[in-house]
Amino acid sequence: MKKLATAALVGALTLPAFAAEFITIGTGGVTGTYYPTGGAICRLVNQYKKETKIRCSVESTGGSVYNVNTIKNGELDFGIVQSDVVYQASKGTGRYQGDAVKKLKSVMAIYPELLTLVSRKDANINSLADVKGKRINLGNPGSGNEATALNLFKASGIKKSDLAFAGALKASEMPDALRDNKIDGYFYMVGHPTANIKDASNSVDVKIVPLQGSNVDNLIKENPYFAKADVPAGIYKGNPEPTPTFGVKAVLVTSDDVSEKAVYTVVKAILENFEKFKKLHPAYANITKKSLLDGLSAPLHEGAKKYFKEAGIL
Repeated sequence: MKKLATAALVGALTLPAFAAEFITIGTGGVTGTYYPTGGAICRLVNQYKKETKIRCSVESTGGSVYNVNTIKNGELDFGIVQSDVVYQASKGTGRYQGDAVKKLKSVMAIYPELLTLVSRKDANINSLADVKGKRINLGNPGSGNEATALNLFKASGIKKSDLAFAGALKASEMPDALRDNKIDGYFYMVGHPTANIKDASNSVDVKIVPLQGSNVDNLIKENPYFAKADVPAGIYKGNPEPTPTFGVKAVLVTSDDVSEKAVYTVVKAILENFEKFKKLHPAYANITKKSLLDGLSAPLHEGAKKYFKEAGIL
C-alpha cells in the first residue's frame, strides 16, 4: 500500500513537467495580414508540440491597442502590434500618456505595414486634403489603424468633424461598405498585398491615395518609428503605379509574465523554418533574420534574447 502511495505521489510531482503549456496570439481582423501571420506562427510552433509540450492558438481581435491591453491584463500571451503603438505603450506616451505598460516585451519585428487610404475612384479623393466633407472609415476603436489615422489628421490640421462621416467599422467590414457606397474611403494600416484591398478593388474601381507632403515629413521627424515607403505598383486592380505613403513594423509582443521557454520556442520555430515562413505570405518577401530586430521599441523578452544570441543574430 505504501509503495502505491509513493508511486502516486511521485506521479503527481512529475506531472507538471509534462503538462502542456497553451499560448494564444492576438491578431486582428480575418481579412488583414495579422490573422494569417498569427496562424503561420502557430503552425510552425505546433510542429514541435510533442517535444516542447507547447500548444499555440490564434485569436481574431480588435487589433494593436486591444492586443496590448489584453496582454497587460494577462488575457493574451502574445499579440501582433504596430511599432508606433508598442512605442507609446512601453514609453507611456500618446494614448498611454502616464500609463506605460512596463511588462510589455518585444519578441520580433515581422514585416513592414503601411498606412493606406483606399477610396472609391468616383469620390475624387486625390490627396489627404480631399477627405474633408467625405465619408471616411478611420478604423475600429482600439485599433492601431484608427490611432495612426488620427495622428496623421493632427499633423495635417484635419479634424474628425471635417469629415461628413467618421466610420468605426472593423477591417473585415470595410471593403463591403466601400462597394455598397456607404463610405467614400477607408484607412488601413497593413502589410501588402492584402486580401482586404484586393476584395475592394475587384468589386469597385478604387484609388490608393498618396499620403505625402510636409505634414507627413514632420510626422516622421517627430516619430522615429515611422518611415516612408510605397504601396507597390500593380498589386491592386486599377493602380498600376507605386503609391507613396509611410508606415511602421508589425511587431510580435508578449509580457514578461510569459515563460522564457514559450517565447524561446516561438522564436526558434520561426527562425529554424525561416525560408518556409517567408513563403507563407507575400508581405514577408523581403524580410531577413536581421530585420526581425529592427524597429523594436519595447525591450526584448529574455526568451527571445536567448534564441537570437544562440543563432548568432544578436
